[in-house]
Amino acid sequence: MPIIKSAKKRVKITEKKTALNRERKLKLKDAIKSFEKTVESGDKAKTAEQLKETKKVIDKAVNQNILHKNNAARKKSRLTKMFNKM
Repeated sequence: MPIIKSAKKRVKITEKKTALNRERKLKLKDAIKSFEKTVESGDKAKTAEQLKETKKVIDKAVNQNILHKNNAARKKSRLTKMFNKM
């Protein structure tokens, strides 16, 4: 445990940021999983809307430094391929 006041503050800040990043990562993973489920269901219109929302979540993750931009581009590309194969 830290003794210095500033070190104690850094521990608190780190815990808050870790929790926020974990929440954002879960939201990203949930969006991708829900898109994959709609692809399996076969509803083209619903899947198109879900793809749009999932891409939005991925772009937000890049802006929040959760994902690297190339990683996000790869994910979006794979999701689009999945949609086009339907």
